[in-house]
Formats: sequence, structure tokens, C-alpha cells
Amino acid sequence: MHQTEKYLKPTATIDCDAKSIKEKARELTTGQEEVTERAKCLFYFVRDEIKYNMYSPFYLVEHYKASAILHRREGYCVQKAVLLAALARAIDIPARLRFADIRNHILSEKALEVLGTNLMVYHGYDELYIKGKWIKATPIFDVKMCQEKRIIPVEFDGKDHAILHSHNREGKLHFEYIQDHGHYKDLPLNEILNAWVQTYGSERVEHFKVTFGNTTK
Repeated sequence: MHQTEKYLKPTATIDCDAKSIKEKARELTTGQEEVTERAKCLFYFVRDEIKYNMYSPFYLVEHYKASAILHRREGYCVQKAVLLAALARAIDIPARLRFADIRNHILSEKALEVLGTNLMVYHGYDELYIKGKWIKATPIFDVKMCQEKRIIPVEFDGKDHAILHSHNREGKLHFEYIQDHGHYKDLPLNEILNAWVQTYGSERVEHFKVTFGNTTK
């Protein structure tokens, strides 16, 4: 078995075999024969059409199912990464999740109050296997939010790594990658939640669940 085959299979969250995922992936890439262009179509859909919301429900596997995120049309970085991975796998582009701890030096006051720190643990993004190599793709912030918050949007050409920019439009230090956690075939939810408890404290995480746990949204 080729090393990439396992990154084409459906999982509990990356449900690339779901009808809605397969249909959307085909719709987005209609007429595109080049794998690079197909990957770009998927990336920009997830980046801009799936609204970034760091306060999305987060503590159950069902909160991360790609088909649910597609229906909900919003999510935080990990959820958007899961959706991109599912769309890519649905059209035979191997995809996997990658995680890193990052520091947001221009975090909003509200978010800083909620988290108690500007360290964002297990920030999620993707790696897509394109033309023989793994390319990092970060579809986190939609372009509308970037314009409002003066964030430099992450652009993806399907050839070079696309990660968060270190500075914002004013040249201020913005994102700093602190620790890499490697890549995963499926969502390591328990690992992520345990890291949240260790970093933010169990009381804060329980508060997150109560405050942002609306599963009907």
C-alpha cells in the first residue's frame, strides 16, 4: 500500500464518503483537471465560505464531522481543517491534519479574557499531497474577517506552504509558531481537549462547554 492511501479513507470526522461532501467537492472542482487547481478551489471555498468562529461547539466528535461543518457553514481552525481534508479526500487528493501551538500577539480582549492567555494550543491546519509532496494549507480566516481585523490573508497556490503570516498589515508581530505536534490521519480530539485542560485549566474548559456548547447552531 502506498504511504498516502490511508489519507484518502473516511474517518469518524473526516467523512469524505458523505454525499454532501462528495457533491460539494465535485461541484467546486468541475472543469478543473489540474490537481493544483482543484486543491486551490477547495482551499478558497473553506477559507472564505466557511466563516471563522472560534466560539463554535468543540467538545464532542459530532462537532467536528466535516458534513456537519459544511452544513453549519462556520467553525474554528480545527473544524475548517477537517472540512478541507474531507473535501480533498473526496476527490482523491490525500489529506491529513497537522497541529501546532501558536501565540497570537494581537488577540482580541474578549478572546484573551476567555482563554486567559494568548497561546493557542493545537491550532489546526492541513497538509495536502500534491505532485509528490505534502503542502501545508491553512484555511482558517475568511477574507472578510481579514479585512475587518487587518489580518494578512493566507493565500494558497497548491505549490508552496500556506501558513499564518508572522505580522499583520501594520507590520506588528501577529502569529508565532511555538511547538509543532505533527500530522494525523484523523482528529485526535482527546489529545486536543487534554492539552486545553493543561493550558487553560479545567474550569475554563468547562466554562467553554457551557458558554459555547450550543449544538443546534
